[in-house]
Formats: sequence, structure tokens, C-alpha cells
Amino acid sequence: MIHTLTALGGMQVAPHHLAAQAGRDVLRDGGNAVEAMVAAASTIAVVYPHMNAIGGDGFWLIHEPGKPPVAIDACGFAAGLADRQFYAGVDAIPARGPKAALTVAGTVGGWARALEVAAGWGPALPLPRLLGDAIRHARDGVAVTASQSALTRSKLEGLKDTPGFADTFLVDGQPPAVGHILRQPALARTLATLAERGLDDFYRGEIGALIGAELERVGSPVRTSDLAAYAAQIVEPLAVRLADSTVYNLPPPTQGLAALMILGIFERLGITEGEGFAHVHGLVESTKRAFRVRDKVVTDPRRLPADPRSFLSAAALDQRAADIDPTRALPWPDPAAPGDTIWMGAVDREGRAVSFIQSVYWEFGSGVVLQDTGITWQNRGTSFSLDPAALNALEPSRKPFHTLNPSLALFDDGRVMPYGTMGGEGQPQTQAAVFTRYARFGQPLQQAVSAPRWLLGRTWGDITTTLKLESRFDPALVQALRNAGHDVEMLNEAYSDTMGHAGALVRHPHGLIEGAVDPRSDGVVAGV
Repeated sequence: MIHTLTALGGMQVAPHHLAAQAGRDVLRDGGNAVEAMVAAASTIAVVYPHMNAIGGDGFWLIHEPGKPPVAIDACGFAAGLADRQFYAGVDAIPARGPKAALTVAGTVGGWARALEVAAGWGPALPLPRLLGDAIRHARDGVAVTASQSALTRSKLEGLKDTPGFADTFLVDGQPPAVGHILRQPALARTLATLAERGLDDFYRGEIGALIGAELERVGSPVRTSDLAAYAAQIVEPLAVRLADSTVYNLPPPTQGLAALMILGIFERLGITEGEGFAHVHGLVESTKRAFRVRDKVVTDPRRLPADPRSFLSAAALDQRAADIDPTRALPWPDPAAPGDTIWMGAVDREGRAVSFIQSVYWEFGSGVVLQDTGITWQNRGTSFSLDPAALNALEPSRKPFHTLNPSLALFDDGRVMPYGTMGGEGQPQTQAAVFTRYARFGQPLQQAVSAPRWLLGRTWGDITTTLKLESRFDPALVQALRNAGHDVEMLNEAYSDTMGHAGALVRHPHGLIEGAVDPRSDGVVAGV
């Protein structure tokens, strides 16, 4: 994609084209932005299974013109049996397998809560209509993407022996070829049941009973009682005030605080030109300061060591910006957090906007696929520590640390911009790159998403903490970064999956909607 696409009747962006089209078709049928997002979310859980599933978590930002944004925390908590005794004899929670499936899946509850928020917007489309595309793709099949095939191959050793994985995602014990038709009949039946009986059935109905029984049978600590106790929550979003806009994101347990801090710190550096050393260096150094706060603060919202909003005050941001040397890099040996997910955005004809993210944490999550329901279960709970003194120490009913964080900007001139990306540690960094390129340096929206990107730290299972750059960067800029002390690692790809799959929409006050999709993904922008 080279040019920014436009529409007037609504727009959906997603990292898989079938999900974007599912949301677009709901908008075309008169649905609102939340309904479009439920359609896209259910569809992408089927067609992009290495990145997300209905056995994962989700987070929402919903904007209705004239009202402050609403945030939804659809993060599941640790099971009642998930304590340190359950993991006796090991130093860390396993990354794969039944013991990695230790938290409730919250995303379906988030769909339900979002539809409640939108209930006053007019006549609602029926749930079978919203889930119809997902059901059809699960039943009839979908072509395996290059990223699914490659990731299945690269992660096969850790996944092939987890319950249900081989039967669902391998072909004669081997990773599927690109274009192989993946059919998920059990998942189709589950989605059809939810469409018929309502989304609450996932937690307190027949589907919930099947989930709980099979998780117990395979060795997970999650039980039917944990599912029955779950409900997604409406929470107050975090916000940072910039010169011409207010940007919103999710509070803990997400790293939304870091995404907002990066923008607030960078704005104070006085950088006036994009794509040069000052731009990249300034954002990387802002990232380091934000991540150090994140790693000391972000945990279960009921046990925060400090108020996240205090770090977004003008004085706090001034202090951290003053610490940045405009010519030298701060040494960066700090550990990083991996993770894989999807981000999607929707805007409807009335200007209502959604920024949404959904994940199973690592690719294919725990690797456990429940055969009775076809659900792949997340491994988000592996972000807990078995050290009782750790910030994110494992305890029953606690929420795990989340890399997930959707952003939404409200500009003083009336523009609304939902934007975000997948990519674990890279999420707030890519968000900052896209936002500053568009909002500060005047780049067209699609160029802001397509332009070369960087990532400090790791994602997609990488253990290094280098500053990774795509190969399209100017060699002179690369050398300048090295001269400043950055530990630069050049990637071979011009458009690397390591940098995540970003997207953005902008609705202008006169009704024009612009959309941009990441050329690194399998997605499209679909307009009405």
C-alpha cells in the first residue's frame, strides 16, 4: 500500500483482509463501530490463529463524539488454583502447555461489554450477523498465511506436543504450507453456539462448562468456577495532554502508561524534523525512560505501587525529558517483554471510533487447543513471577502484566485517530513512530505506517536488547546512531514482521475518514 485510502461511510482496518472486510460489511449493513469490531474480532480469531484467539484477552477504547472515551479491560485473572504451590519444583511458569494456560480468557467478555456500551446508539444488529463471517470461515476453511506457516515452523518444537495443537494446526505432523486450507469445525460450532445463546455462554453456560472440564482434564489450573466469576470491566483510560491533542490509552495491567509517556517526553525535546537522528534518537531515549517507569509500576491494578497518572503530569514528563542527552544514548541492558497480538480500528458514519487489541500473548499462546470447543488458550499468565517479592508475583485472581495497549488521539481541531500495533515490546515504540510522523511531521497516514521502523528490545521470541532497524534506513543515520552509543542491529528485511503490524484511522470533522494498513501484514483498509 502506497497511498492513504479514504471513505465517508465508515472504515475498518485489520492485519488480515477477511477481518477488515467483515467489519466493513457490518458498517455497510448499518452497524456501528463497536458492532463492526466484534465482527472483525471474531473473524480474525479464526483467520489469524497464530496471533490471537477467543481463548485470549482484549482491550478497548471507544469514542463517541462529544463524550470522553470509554476503556474496557477484558483481561482475565489467574485461576484460583494458580499459586506457587501449583508450580512447585520449577523456577518459572512454563511457556507452553497446560500449566501455561493459567488465566481466564477475557476477550469474549470484552465483546459483550462493548456491545452494552453501544446499546444506546440505535437498533442493534443480531449476534448471529456479527459472528456470521467468523463461523463461515471456521467451518468452510481459510488459507494459511505466510506468517502462520513460518511461525508454526519456527516454534514447532515447543508447540507440537501440547494438547490439541497437532490435530488442529499441523498437517501430518508438519507445519502447513502457505495456502493450505485450515478448517476449524469445533471452533465453528462454538461460535455458532455463542451466536445463538449469547456471549455469556462462554463463561456461565454450556461452552463455559466444556472449557472448564477440558482445561482441568489436560492439566491447567483453570476451572469452570473461574470462568463463571469473570466479567470484563469498564475502566477510566489514562491520558496525556500534548500541544494540540489528548492521547488516550489503557491503565494497568497494560503498558499503556509507557506509550503515553513516550509521547509526552518526546514532545518536550523540541524536535522539529522527522526521520533524522534527532527524531529516532529522541523517541528511543524517551522509550528507555518510559520503560523504566513501566517496569516499576505496571501490575495488577489493585496493587499498584504508585498512581500511574502521576507519571503523566507535566512536571514528571519535564523531569524525564531533561534527563535525555540529545547526542548520547543511555546504556540499555534492561530486560524486555515479548508478545504477539493483533490491533484493529473502526470508525462509523456517525464518527464513533474504536481502537481494539486482542491477543494470546506468544504465538499460538500456550499451544493448548481445546478439542471440545476448538479454542486456543493463551499463555498470558507466564508474565507472572514465582518470586513472591516480584512486582508481578503470581497469586490467584491477580491480573497479569499486559503488553497490549490500544491508542486513540483526540485532536483539538476535531480529528479522531484510533491507532495501534501488535508486537509486544515494540507496541508503544511503533505507536510513537506512527503518531509523530503523522501528527508532528506532517507525513501522510499511510507513509507514517509504511516508513522504516525500529525496535528497542525484543519481540517474537528474540532475546536480544539491541536497537533493531529495518534495512531501509539511511546508512548515514545508522552510523550516527552507532556513534551516539546505540547498540544497533540491522535486520535483513526492508519490511520486517519484527516491527509488528500497525494500522491507523483518522476521521476529520467534515466526515472524511483516512485509513492506513501495514504492508508488513496480510491486512487491508476497507471502507464504505
